[in-house]
Amino acid sequence: MERHALTEEAVANRFRGMETRLADVDAVVEAERCFTCYDAPCTDACPAAIDIPAFIRALAVGQPARAASLILRENPLGMSCARVCPVEALCEASCVRVSDAGGAVRIGLLQRLAMEHARPGATAPVSAGSFRVAIIGAGPAGMTVARLLAEEGAQVTLLDGDSRPGGLNETGIAAYKMLDDAAQKEAAWLLRHPCIEIRLQTVLGRDVTLASLREQYHAVVLALGLAAQRRLQIPGEELPGVLPAVPFIAALRRGETVPVGREVVVIGGGMTAIDIAIQIRLLGAGIVHICYRRGIEDMVASEHERQLARDQGVLIHAGLRPVEIREAVGGGMELLMDFWHKEAGKWVPSGKSVTCFADQIFTAIGQTLDQSAWVDDPKLMSVALDAQGKIAVDALGRTNLPFVYAAGDCAGRSPDLTVHAVADAKRVASAILADLKSEVA
Repeated sequence: MERHALTEEAVANRFRGMETRLADVDAVVEAERCFTCYDAPCTDACPAAIDIPAFIRALAVGQPARAASLILRENPLGMSCARVCPVEALCEASCVRVSDAGGAVRIGLLQRLAMEHARPGATAPVSAGSFRVAIIGAGPAGMTVARLLAEEGAQVTLLDGDSRPGGLNETGIAAYKMLDDAAQKEAAWLLRHPCIEIRLQTVLGRDVTLASLREQYHAVVLALGLAAQRRLQIPGEELPGVLPAVPFIAALRRGETVPVGREVVVIGGGMTAIDIAIQIRLLGAGIVHICYRRGIEDMVASEHERQLARDQGVLIHAGLRPVEIREAVGGGMELLMDFWHKEAGKWVPSGKSVTCFADQIFTAIGQTLDQSAWVDDPKLMSVALDAQGKIAVDALGRTNLPFVYAAGDCAGRSPDLTVHAVADAKRVASAILADLKSEVA
């Protein structure tokens, strides 16, 4: 098994071919395809509620900086969302031109070009406020809440256990989607505000507790993300060649040495499974399989993402459930999988199985809320969880504890997408401001 340690420049050179971009002149042509619908279905389909026709119109008349400002007005994470949003399932799927010969207007690429012309700077607070808010987690949701509250004059303290802000944008998204240090550039702008203080390498349960934060601040936001990796719960999962995908992606993004197998199996059907499969293939893996327990149509990863993987030679298999991993004679591993099929609307075992060889296996079956941070803080355990093990919240992100809110992946309302984290953050910021103003009225 080979091992690679790639610098940021080397990663960019290796993955640059995966980028799709529009030149300025092509963007004008593409922007002119937009009908500028009055009741724009694309905006309705955008969780962040960007006025898509307005920013496209600005591009069409040669005003990319204005287009960027219109995007940032509704989505402070417009740069990363332009790179990672599954637009083919959101705004572009709702475009009225989606059935035309030329297809939907390429909104994602237009947004990316607009954001490359953004010139964001620090914004003075609208008014001097006395509210103090602590936010745990400097990922997409936490950073967005911090910025929105700071712009309203709140004094915000943002705490994160990592050495760099960004959350999954920095550690969990494929390198080929976030080239040129895009995540850190965006984080630097978001957090460049006189009302925001950031404390890195500060861990909930080790360095601070919810109880102490509730005493020191008027409101607390839990934007913890989902740090724990789901396990297969099968024999052999502890073998050295079996790796969770997200920590591997994080190591690659940090330039650490990573192992690259010759025959690789990825277990999962979401965006992370696609991300790791494409990256390991581009790093030199000879054969890469994605194995998913249900049907292709049930995969969380969109057809667009699946085709990107196929274009890189990744083989995608459906209806395969892992049963056991064992060491193979002569090295490597054998992965035993059962075939399942759909019967009366349910997935059931077919009675057939297959054993495949791999010298590296990645698990990409989702993340869960890491409750280990709560061990030393019994009061935090009083935060109610939902049936999925996420923090239970109301429509505006309020938890069962007064003035404690939750946003992003850790909250029960939020699908695991950056743009949904932004939508969550906007609701939570509005709720905090309304609740605190009502409290002092």
